Amino acid sequence: MKIHEYQAKELFQKYHIPVPRGDIAKTVEKARSVAEWLGTDTLVVKAQVHAGGRGQAGGVKIVHSADEVADISRDLLGKSLITHQTGGGGKKIKTLLVEEGIQIRKEFYVSMITDRSAGKNILMVSTEGGMDIEKVAQESPEKIHIEPIHPATGLLPFQKRRLVAALKLSRQEGDMAGRIFENLIRLYTELDASLVEINPLVLTDESFLIALDAKINFDENALYRHPELEIYKDTSDLEEGEQMAEEAGLSYIPLTGNVGCMVNGAGLAMATMDIIKYYGGSPANFLDIGGGASAETVAKGFQIIVSDPGVKAILINIFGGIVRCDRVARGIIEALNTVDVHIPVVVRLKGTNAEEAATLLRESPLSFIVADTLADAAQKVVQAAQERGGKA
Repeated sequence: MKIHEYQAKELFQKYHIPVPRGDIAKTVEKARSVAEWLGTDTLVVKAQVHAGGRGQAGGVKIVHSADEVADISRDLLGKSLITHQTGGGGKKIKTLLVEEGIQIRKEFYVSMITDRSAGKNILMVSTEGGMDIEKVAQESPEKIHIEPIHPATGLLPFQKRRLVAALKLSRQEGDMAGRIFENLIRLYTELDASLVEINPLVLTDESFLIALDAKINFDENALYRHPELEIYKDTSDLEEGEQMAEEAGLSYIPLTGNVGCMVNGAGLAMATMDIIKYYGGSPANFLDIGGGASAETVAKGFQIIVSDPGVKAILINIFGGIVRCDRVARGIIEALNTVDVHIPVVVRLKGTNAEEAATLLRESPLSFIVADTLADAAQKVVQAAQERGGKA
């Protein structure tokens, strides 16, 4: 689960990580009021959308008066912000964060993530604050310092010294940084976060360290342990399919292709997308409907997929292990009697009672394209999508 910058900064304050003074605004009048309350010569107006690259896209503005804040707010509120992460449609701006400007001497990067390949939580810092860490890793990997953080010990004194040395901080600055590191690790661990990022952490002209930006993602599988985080969930800027999947509890990620995928199991879903690409197609989504594959689940899957106008054909790829294939076939037939689908549907079922399932599908009054193998299914769905004018 992603949360907005202003929400992340609320949590930073609870964990004693310094942030600039500021408040949110959903109207031009409130934005002006916040600017007047701050009373500083330099003010920053930030669009609050779930996307990176806001600054380059015009979603972050530096101004010098309450009147300018009002003008910028009038321009931004209600508009769509298009960044390299949003796609062509962009994200609608409904909330702004108005903050005091900070006099910056140096910028740093700090984040806490799980390194899955190493099986460890790591604290990562760099002197290249304000830049995309991926770009730094590619162009200047020596400028990134990583410390593994053991959950039983936390940040050890020698690790703190190495981090401070990597950022080239003085002793006083290093003491402040050490407290921020410890609090960031505590936040990450206690709230079951999957990412906590400060980019940049700035050193001010007065030698204070302040988190100028904040990003937190939470592990959705652990949210049941944190009901207090429900207030931070914002699905308003999700696409229609994403909202439906969220409500149905299905794993769905929209992509940019033309072949809709409905699969049971994450690994099988990845393999399905790979083979679609192999045969010249382009997957439109990742959709894992789970092990049950009931008529209700399949119907919801169809609704999610057809909400994307770019989908030209659908591939249903189900392995009948926990659930029998004939039951899945009946669920597909029942679902298509309730959901209006006007594009080709290719079905490949393997596992328990697969032959009975194929017979049910072929004898159904609905026009399915039944495939025997995964390769056969991929070729048929790619061809069907191309015949309907879908891009290869």
